[in-house]
Amino acid sequence: MAKTKLRKQKNKLANAVIYALLILLGVFWVLPILYLVYTAFRVMPSTGIINTLIPENLMLGFDNFRRLFTETPFVRWLINTLVVSVASCALTTLFILMVSYALSKMRFRFRRPMMNVLLVLGMFPVFMSMIAIYFILKAMGLTDSLLALVIVYSGSAALSYYICKGFFDTIPRAMEEAAILDGASQLSVLLKVVMPLAKPIIVYTIVTSFIAPWCDFIFVNTIISDRDKYTVALGLYKLINAEKSSFNDNFTVFCAGAFLIGGIIVTLFMSVQRYYVEGVTSGAVKG
Repeated sequence: MAKTKLRKQKNKLANAVIYALLILLGVFWVLPILYLVYTAFRVMPSTGIINTLIPENLMLGFDNFRRLFTETPFVRWLINTLVVSVASCALTTLFILMVSYALSKMRFRFRRPMMNVLLVLGMFPVFMSMIAIYFILKAMGLTDSLLALVIVYSGSAALSYYICKGFFDTIPRAMEEAAILDGASQLSVLLKVVMPLAKPIIVYTIVTSFIAPWCDFIFVNTIISDRDKYTVALGLYKLINAEKSSFNDNFTVFCAGAFLIGGIIVTLFMSVQRYYVEGVTSGAVKG
């Protein structure tokens, strides 16, 4: 009994330490977000970034959003980002689903070596190829164009096949064979049998394919130099870094733009969270 009681006390102490650590990490994770929201709605002083904890008039902070839409081409940047993200998302989702289905359900020569090569290539950081991609696009005359961004984001989509393939592996092959015996073609099996069951992984693929170009900064900064072709990530960065003297004046406007962009992503993620989590967990069952 004494040993059992001592063990319970040790477990309670260990749980208390773990929960305290998690709470501390959670606070550190939330603080930058809270500071971003707070700064987006406050009036920026001319003396520096740091202001009093409670602004004198928080409602005046809505002027930051007015300046964002009237003094900057934010709407244009937002449209550019939306065009690139939607186009890249559509192509990336199509490529990933086709490659994943082929590698999961079809058996052909060099299938296993191809999977290994794609997996190894996917482990390399994307920015390692940034300079080479820039010179290729420059030779093709595609720099300073939104089409170049779509090509870059969707060109390597097949390297992210493994999670989607893992989901397709969980779908019983007997269902497909039954449909084929009933006279269905391979395309009909894919569209009418597999895809309805693969809704979670399709949603997961769409969300991840949309978020990547929406938040990207590195490739946009490398490829795009025309201000009218900026995406929101590059546009907001240039807003506070174009002139050092304007950093303080534009910092709250920058936070207002980041608040809007982040809010769109959070809303999208929360609306499909159930399918997103189901797609991840199901795709991790088999490899």
